[in-house]
Amino acid sequence: MAEVEYRVIEDHIAFIKLNRPEAMNAISKNLLDELNQHIQVIENDESIHCIVVTATGEKAFCAGADLKERKGMNEEQVIKAVKYIGDTVTRLENMKMPVIAAINGAAFGGGLELALGCDIRISASQAKMGLTETSLAIIPGAGGTQRLTRLVGLGQSKRLIFTAKPITASEALDIGLVEQVVDDSILEESAIELAKQIAGNGPIAVRQAKKSINEGIQTNLTSGLSIEHSCYKETIPTEDRLEGLQAFKEKRKPVYKGK
Repeated sequence: MAEVEYRVIEDHIAFIKLNRPEAMNAISKNLLDELNQHIQVIENDESIHCIVVTATGEKAFCAGADLKERKGMNEEQVIKAVKYIGDTVTRLENMKMPVIAAINGAAFGGGLELALGCDIRISASQAKMGLTETSLAIIPGAGGTQRLTRLVGLGQSKRLIFTAKPITASEALDIGLVEQVVDDSILEESAIELAKQIAGNGPIAVRQAKKSINEGIQTNLTSGLSIEHSCYKETIPTEDRLEGLQAFKEKRKPVYKGK
């Protein structure tokens, strides 16, 4: 049985589903191998304009690293395993198109770090999440200390990481850890609807907007404005820009081709 399911829906949306419900969708080496294979396919497919990442079941999005698998590792192997998780999260974060995490249940440790590597997070109302590593005498090692701080600020990040205490979806929304909370029964539907809205816009423009935001936030305002200008210029010679203007003039929905 595949530990990660993959399919394309609505023509331009990649749908990735972690599929280890018996292990709370914990991150095994095999799961990472399969996830990276799907990422490779998407990277080579220009027709994909948005990605949704979710998991099987209602209990867990991802409980973090597979601790049963890790039990048999020596120190060097543990460090290598954590690096593999971090590299995979970074690879997902660096996808050209937007990535939406649909958090269907518990997201702890590496599971939340995976969601933090996505651009937008939608959570089921019953989901809980947290970076729980210090309770195991380690720290978040797949980007959690860095991405969480950039997302919710120093104080909240320190509170969550130092206490290792999970929070509810509603508190995650309050502090800006997730962007939307919906009823469990409509989570996938809501994530796909958002992905459709994104995929319906000019794909080159959306990719350049993502690049501008992600690169600009790492630097000062002056440099950020320069990055924005450079990304804006990439949209000017496109066929899609002319199609957008023509569709506006003709009062119809534009048909973008990513050219």
